[in-house]
Amino acid sequence: MSQFLPTAPYRGTRDFLPAEMSVRTQVFGRLYDVIERYGYQRYDGPILEPVEIYEAKSSREIVEQQLYTLTDRGDRRLALRPEMTPSVARMIAGNAGRLQFPVRWYSHPNCHRYERPQRGRVREHWQINVDVFGSDSAACEIEFFELVHDLMAAIGATPDMWRLRVNDRVLLDAMLTGVVGIGADAVRDVAGLVDRWEKYPADKLAADAAAMGLTDKQFDRLTEVLAAGRAVLDEIPGEVKEQSKLMRVLDSTAADLVTFDPLIVRGFDYYTATVFEVFDTHPDNRRSLFGGGRYDNLVGLYSAQRIPGFGFGMGDVTLFDFLGTHGLLPEARNEIDVVVIATEAELADAARTVARGLRGAGVRTSTPLDIRKLGKEIQRADKSGARAIVIVGRDDWDAGTVTVRDLASGEQRQVQADATPAEVRSILDS
Repeated sequence: MSQFLPTAPYRGTRDFLPAEMSVRTQVFGRLYDVIERYGYQRYDGPILEPVEIYEAKSSREIVEQQLYTLTDRGDRRLALRPEMTPSVARMIAGNAGRLQFPVRWYSHPNCHRYERPQRGRVREHWQINVDVFGSDSAACEIEFFELVHDLMAAIGATPDMWRLRVNDRVLLDAMLTGVVGIGADAVRDVAGLVDRWEKYPADKLAADAAAMGLTDKQFDRLTEVLAAGRAVLDEIPGEVKEQSKLMRVLDSTAADLVTFDPLIVRGFDYYTATVFEVFDTHPDNRRSLFGGGRYDNLVGLYSAQRIPGFGFGMGDVTLFDFLGTHGLLPEARNEIDVVVIATEAELADAARTVARGLRGAGVRTSTPLDIRKLGKEIQRADKSGARAIVIVGRDDWDAGTVTVRDLASGEQRQVQADATPAEVRSILDS
């Protein structure tokens, strides 16, 4: 057995080295900018929550198979959060008395689920969550659909690369009971079957349907309904459609933002009406990227006050798979602009003085921690991605000057030490 501890991270988690973090920071920064332009404010919450908040409304798959749970010394059952929505509902309920509704919030937590690691799934992921609380208006749906389009544009995606597919739990229930003829007690199980419809072959779906008690006729009718697209809405009673906020979107000028699709279900129990998912259209990555919907009763787990909500979660794993598939990943940025190099140990303080001036001017500046040959330090600066170096030599410093070299062109000039920031800035801006 090795005498050393393992260097690999726990299975299903990831290390992010600086180059990877640079890429991630650029992508997330673009998304934050769009979200904040819509008026959303960032919040955060604890990574540990009571197990009960997930048992109440999260999907059975998460509760029964994916929760990381523990019991603390006070015998309280806790879980590492697998998602953020129950937490933000708790926070809204607990602070409702001092909030001005509607509330627009977003977050970017890391979440944990015990899953079998594979493409698109890991055990720890980071998820951007965007939610609005306190409005029943269909304007929420429209705002979120517009937001999704702007987010995708911000990461360089063109409309042909993805589709925004929508459904409504109210309409889905009417389809299953009124059109397919399924009993109300079987709706939840059959909705789960619909949620798996694109993932399994027809014979597997038929076998699962039979196990739920569906007749061959009902299964055939279900197949027809799910393939009908928007046409199935003609078979749903008008009074049901009047309850649907999604129908107001589909009947408005915002209809071109979305594609109605009876196959969209979303597995979480807390969704009550509109649900949506964004799908990659590339043949190498045909899968859901992220989704969300309306949850009008979730805050009711914590409070008698009715506070409707609408939101979505965008996970980092599927997002970066999408970007990689379409060649949209940005290049890692250099994390240093200039390196200040002292030619001898006695000039280390002088180099630090120059570096402080550059940092004060907003220039990302590094100084070597050890004195090495000048040629070696110039090579290291070049490999680090620095655009310039400042050489602090004995004769120059005694004369009150330093040498500034543009590493791209090789040109260099002596400048007064206090003019170093301006000279370096001119190189960076060129």
